[in-house]
Amino acid sequence: MKPGKNSLGKRRTRKIAIGLGAALVAVLLALSAWQYQQRGAQAAPALTGIASQMRHDTSAWTHEEKDASQMLRDIHEANVAAIGVSPNAILVSKRDGAKYFVTDHNAMFSHALLLGESKADQTAPYQLVWLPDADIRTGAARWAPVLGQVRDAISVLLPLLLIGGMVWFMRREMRGGASLLSKAPTLRFDDVIGAGEAKAALADIRGYLSDPKQFTSMGVRAPCGILMVGGPGVGKTRLAQALAGECGANFISITGSYFSAKYYGVGIQKVKHLFELARKNAPTVIFIDEADGLAKRTDTGGGPVEAESNRIINQLLAEMDGFASNEGVIVVAATNHPDSLDEALRRPGRFDRTVQVRLPDREDRARIFRFYAQKLKSKAADIDYDQLARLTTGLSPATVAMVVNQAGLVARKAGETEIAAKHFMEAIKIARIGDVSGAERALSEDERTRIAVHEAGHGLVAALLGTGVLEEVTILPRGGALGVALITKAQDKHLYRETEIRNEIQVLLGGRNAEIITFSEASSGAASDLQEASRISLDMVSKFGFNRDGDLFSLAALPSQYAGLQMKSAIEHANVLLKELNELCHGLLQAYEPVLRAIADELLERETVPGETVYRLIKEHKSALKIVHEPAAA
Repeated sequence: MKPGKNSLGKRRTRKIAIGLGAALVAVLLALSAWQYQQRGAQAAPALTGIASQMRHDTSAWTHEEKDASQMLRDIHEANVAAIGVSPNAILVSKRDGAKYFVTDHNAMFSHALLLGESKADQTAPYQLVWLPDADIRTGAARWAPVLGQVRDAISVLLPLLLIGGMVWFMRREMRGGASLLSKAPTLRFDDVIGAGEAKAALADIRGYLSDPKQFTSMGVRAPCGILMVGGPGVGKTRLAQALAGECGANFISITGSYFSAKYYGVGIQKVKHLFELARKNAPTVIFIDEADGLAKRTDTGGGPVEAESNRIINQLLAEMDGFASNEGVIVVAATNHPDSLDEALRRPGRFDRTVQVRLPDREDRARIFRFYAQKLKSKAADIDYDQLARLTTGLSPATVAMVVNQAGLVARKAGETEIAAKHFMEAIKIARIGDVSGAERALSEDERTRIAVHEAGHGLVAALLGTGVLEEVTILPRGGALGVALITKAQDKHLYRETEIRNEIQVLLGGRNAEIITFSEASSGAASDLQEASRISLDMVSKFGFNRDGDLFSLAALPSQYAGLQMKSAIEHANVLLKELNELCHGLLQAYEPVLRAIADELLERETVPGETVYRLIKEHKSALKIVHEPAAA
């Protein structure tokens, strides 16, 4: 206890000593200042007349400026009554009443002024007045002090502004750009055309967000996340909005790249802020589009970027399946590449449901066409929406919407005021094949003839084998193709029989064989056809088990580094299959060579031949063959 008391007393004594010393210094400074003022008052001579006026008001001297030589001349000629010295000017009052000033920066000239000290028996020729408060400036010089003050203020404020801006930017980065929509989505499941499987899979999520107690009362854990998988433009975003609209929930939309940041640790703070915002405004649907932007965690020590990405995913995992309650919060992620997501994100407890969002079928495409066409000024009676749906097999809803808008652009380009069926047809061709490129101007007549024969071969084989509906054959260049045989499917197909695939390959080989039959040689125009036919035949023998020798082993089961070693045998089998199908295609075209030449002639004359014409020519040829064979048989 005693040491404590002693130390406390010492501190008090030290404080008293410091206070007394400060007071003594203050008293001494005040005393010295008072004495200085007294000495100045005693030493300062009394000012009279014009000098007294100069001390109190210097404005009369600021109207005229002269140089120092003139002032020295006036002093030498004894014409000066008073001189006032300020820090930046010398004020001169002449005996005849004239007043002027001489600019004297930093009082350099006044210090060097040779006035001398007057002798005891002499009087000064004029009165000398010290004017410390006078500020004699004219023109731009008046702004020098202001500019100096502004400069000093900027030098102080600029670092503070930079520091404050950096702090604000960091705080904004940590909060990220995630925010609630101004109002909950009004979209409903009925407003989303198609996607019936996805809607059924989301039914439980809708029930949980609408009434969570029906799950918790049974001791059932509510779903935490949904992973929507599907191609681009199939409607994943609209389904997420419809889910929020069905439940009256708030909606937050971000992308997978939202969590990336320039600064260390900011991505983790974005994850925390996102879930804090969602919990605060529950029920909430968090929609993460392009979720594959999160990538996967790595353990290879690739560097600070990979390490930061790992920490972001770890924080996301902790928020989705951690100790914090996420009641009323559902995370919906959409991706085209689910394999790019980290395995821990895809396990049950994080993304509980994987919802496949598929392309619309023919009926759904017809409804989508009707929905978007209602917004346009069109000839509704002239449009067959079922035909349009059949012509757009495999197109996504986003592409169908683009086709409808493109039809309006085609009509405007043609100078029409209403959109008709022909405009929709042209828009579909643009979407599937490409726009008319105008390359026909650079084609010679021989090239046009060869292209006509080539495309006639494709169309004829497709019509004979029934691989689809032949809509038209054209030699008008579209996109990167010099000619096109437009073939559509009567219905959407997800499974193909071996016979159907073999027929598809024969259609691809039809153009080349048509050239060989007509010109006795092929051209380079069949390069893309051969590439696609080779790909399909290789899949047939290496993946689908369509081998003549009964080999059922699929190379897709092997890792990529080992599958390449076994590819030689598969290529040999594929080549044998291609040769077989090529002979079948060649024989088919030879049997219908008159029809092939007729289609080619029609193309050279009209450039575009409808599919009905091709079917009619085939039917007429079969009838002619029947008539010829019947008399021979008799």
